[in-house]
Amino acid sequence: MITHLPRIARRTLFRAAVLLVMGACAPALSAKSMELRYGHMNSPNSVAGMQAQMFADKVAKYTNGEVTIKVYPSSQLGKMQEMAEATSTGVIAISHNTAGGTGSLYEPFGAFDTPYLYRDVDHLMKVTASDSPLMQEMNEGLIDAAGVRVLYTYYFGTRHLTTNKAVRTPADLSGQKIRALPFPIYMTGVEALGAVPVPVDWSEVPTALATGQVSGQENPVNVVLSNKLYESQSHLMLTGHIMNAQVIVMNQGVWKKLTDAQRQAFEKAALEVRAEATDMVQQQEAEELAKLKELKMTVIGPDEGLELDAFKAAANKLVNERFAGKYGQIYTQIGEIK
Repeated sequence: MITHLPRIARRTLFRAAVLLVMGACAPALSAKSMELRYGHMNSPNSVAGMQAQMFADKVAKYTNGEVTIKVYPSSQLGKMQEMAEATSTGVIAISHNTAGGTGSLYEPFGAFDTPYLYRDVDHLMKVTASDSPLMQEMNEGLIDAAGVRVLYTYYFGTRHLTTNKAVRTPADLSGQKIRALPFPIYMTGVEALGAVPVPVDWSEVPTALATGQVSGQENPVNVVLSNKLYESQSHLMLTGHIMNAQVIVMNQGVWKKLTDAQRQAFEKAALEVRAEATDMVQQQEAEELAKLKELKMTVIGPDEGLELDAFKAAANKLVNERFAGKYGQIYTQIGEIK
């Protein structure tokens, strides 16, 4: 279950390189003030990028300037996995990732991104709330395994498929290479769509699409729009195969250096941003989908012949084969949350 410790030695070179580039990327601490670095892979104009800055602004406000957070978007501090590991080792203080990506630090987190797992967004938010018994249990495991704690989660969106052709059944994707996040649960999700999953870091997706390394990818509509994927992808299929929580994590050693008052300020900021970012995503989803249609992207849903039941059946079959033994108890706990 603890997958973090054997990789520490392999992180040494990455940590040294980042320290050289940043001049000292570890948090700058003093008795009076603290400057922390928050690295992520998303564009500043995406909801993911905006909520990171919202959190930084609120922390500065609620700590009366005692703690400042500088946000580094667009993979400036490394690829997704590198930033996750950098947060674990303390090279940077804060980062965010999908739950499946967080599973690279503590494997059970991958269960949260299982295809077709949640009844709706409200169910997802209850499962991933900081006071959820399951999330508290998972957070303790993450701290023990990787020295990282969850600050908050929010609804990142529901993932859909984009390609350059119409897809209505899993058979339509036979032999097609589709970009997947480089984590097991996502690879399985793409395979369940009927495609050949190809692990590609987000920073490399534009090149992978342009060169034909992959012929499609999957993401929420906000990501498709904010990153202009409509320029390289003609079709959007509303497969809704994974409902995502974005997970914002902080190095546990840095957290311990905060005063009680500062921790309360972080928790207040976290609760507010969680609610605001979730509302932002939900309010924008329909508008963004309409915008993609205006930009001449062909959108295919059940009304256009998309066979959702076929995708769900394929996903459930693979999940049961590969993850029921590993995550079965977690799935039971999630299903019991009302």
